[in-house]
Amino acid sequence: MIKSILIANRGEIAVRIIKASKKLGIKTVQVYSEADKESLAVKLADSSINIGSPIASKSYLNIEVIVNAAKEVNADAIHPGYGFLSENAKFAEAVEQAGLIFIGPNASVISMLGDKVQARILADKVGVPTVPGSNGRLKDISEAVQVATKIGFPIMIKALAGGGGKGIRIVHNREALADTFLQAQNEAKSTFGDGGLYMEKYISKARHIEVQILGDGENFIHFFERECSIQRRRQKVWEEAPAVNLDEKVRAKMCEKALDLVREVKYTGAATVEYIYDDTSEEFYFIETNTRIQVEHPITEMITGVDLVAEMIKIASGIPLSIKQEDVKIKGHAIECRINAEDSDNNFLPSPGKIEKLGIPNSNDVRFDTFIYEGYTIPMFYDSLIGKLIIHGDTRGETISKLRNTLEDLNIEGIKTTIPLHIKLTQNNDVLSGATDTQFLEKLLK
Repeated sequence: MIKSILIANRGEIAVRIIKASKKLGIKTVQVYSEADKESLAVKLADSSINIGSPIASKSYLNIEVIVNAAKEVNADAIHPGYGFLSENAKFAEAVEQAGLIFIGPNASVISMLGDKVQARILADKVGVPTVPGSNGRLKDISEAVQVATKIGFPIMIKALAGGGGKGIRIVHNREALADTFLQAQNEAKSTFGDGGLYMEKYISKARHIEVQILGDGENFIHFFERECSIQRRRQKVWEEAPAVNLDEKVRAKMCEKALDLVREVKYTGAATVEYIYDDTSEEFYFIETNTRIQVEHPITEMITGVDLVAEMIKIASGIPLSIKQEDVKIKGHAIECRINAEDSDNNFLPSPGKIEKLGIPNSNDVRFDTFIYEGYTIPMFYDSLIGKLIIHGDTRGETISKLRNTLEDLNIEGIKTTIPLHIKLTQNNDVLSGATDTQFLEKLLK
């Protein structure tokens, strides 16, 4: 069993990993930049180590600094959390070469599933439906025109090295394709260091549904699906499990195909297979596989009763999955609201600053994953996510009602947050009926 873990992340996911590790009796070492020395994760971990500059490229994204830190404190393993280096194959390889355990899949699997073209080829091989599009990297504008003409407009141009909703352009007609292609190419090169692009058919009324997986290399289990259709700028805002108004046969097929995909690569750890779902045709299409724990994993934990982070650590320790597929049941409904330090009434203007007061409602059905506390000053250098409010209920209607009441009772003073937006969403008729898609929130905000 792993005895000590270095946490190569920050914020709420670092706190979450510390709590799971403590349950397993594992010691934790928290890395921190100069901006995070007063963070809750530093206070909760058994020990901590300074990795330097508040600039992420010099600290949380610096492979050499983090691996050296792990060796310095004699850690057995590194947990990457989500974001930062969590899906970086070079990081996983460096961890392995240093004689440490990477809590996640091996570098070759990360590389294969992280390459959108290779992942699509793999999906096709095992029979997972894929969105009509280019067969890999587009050579030039001429090929882009040929592919777009074949599959029909509108189309979506994506950066091969993109992620987190970035590096995507939608094109509605042939006249706009050439200029958009060049813009996307330049943007991809400057943002990701790779100007490679590929193309997919754009489904305008799409829902975003994903399946949670755990694998130990030989055994693979799904934990049903989550709905993540309420998004702003392709960033998830509100997630729920199970998905809304989803046919049982479609649910079963989504989960089955996700298992086929991870089984093919003998996956180890937690993974999420993401789909676009077309409500009109009831067809679903593979988007990508995230080779890490997801921000929204708590709602799956709430409806299944399984600690996914603890299971990740046990798998990395070489312990086979003890959970059987038949033991995983959906119990009730759960919703997660991402609470950001942003003014949702003022074009989502960032609002870092000092937490003057913090009041978190206490209930068995309420969970607030966060790293903030009274007196803590949120740094300006990182993502604006400060907490995740997760509510569980017997039914979706009951869960939304509990969520509305809890949001009104959640008191965070000293900064602006997106709580007002979430309260409005709990009162929206389309949200209440489940009639949302990935464009819903953008249209609502306009």
